[in-house]
Amino acid sequence: MHPIIFVNKSMVDAARARIAPVTSAMLYGRGVFTTVAIFGGEPFLWSAHWERLAHQAQRLEVACEDCDEKSVERAVRKLVAVNRVRDGIARVILLARSSRRVWPGKRPGPRQTDLVIMTGDRVATPSRGISLAISPYRLNTFSPLTGIKSLNYLERIMSWEEADARDFDEAVMLNERGEIVSATMANIFWAKDGTVHTPALSTGAVPGITRSCLIELAAQHFVPLVEGVYQIGDLLEADEILLTSASLGVGIVTTFDFRTYAAPELSPAATLRREFERLTGCAER
Repeated sequence: MHPIIFVNKSMVDAARARIAPVTSAMLYGRGVFTTVAIFGGEPFLWSAHWERLAHQAQRLEVACEDCDEKSVERAVRKLVAVNRVRDGIARVILLARSSRRVWPGKRPGPRQTDLVIMTGDRVATPSRGISLAISPYRLNTFSPLTGIKSLNYLERIMSWEEADARDFDEAVMLNERGEIVSATMANIFWAKDGTVHTPALSTGAVPGITRSCLIELAAQHFVPLVEGVYQIGDLLEADEILLTSASLGVGIVTTFDFRTYAAPELSPAATLRREFERLTGCAER
């Protein structure tokens, strides 16, 4: 994380920032966030990020009446300039300060929200490519938090830590029905016999902004792509595997559960990655 963060209406030193401790966000994790890629000092696909953030805030009853797309975008751009971010990420967080009863004996106050923005460096993809395992933990599609980027992210963090302890970079997560959902911190795509596949949102996958971008690129460049419901056997038979997120971009998986994959230049996955890099300007940098 970079040294200066934005809290409500002020730029502050991250080490000195103060957030109220007795709130719905701190006690119960009532809050939402989005991570925006920064390319050339510009927030990438900002409107799509804001639309998802506002929608998910409404689902969790996190008030955002005092925030709007333009004012938050101005705050993001100002923080990006202050921290001199050319290529990196910005995280925008809405923290519910008070909502209903947050502590025994404390009367609920008006719905209020803290806006926190921070910037940081993008995840560096290993030069050898990404190694992928299968997580032993399952996601629950019956949860009201399914598909939401909420502050309740510990399940995914623990899944990532478990894979990291086994010297893998990421892990495939399944839901309670055994369907492929995503990686712990990224959406997942794979190619088989010239067709690209990705789990449908009904599996519990987060509607990633980079995921949506890749789906649009596939349509524009006539790459066959199917959103569906898949079992782990479908992934084990893949010719190529990709992971996508704002912090990762489009990453190539070269090892999955001790299987190795080549990265041919002429393939559906390579085409999508190349077009994404062209779109964001990565290829020139």
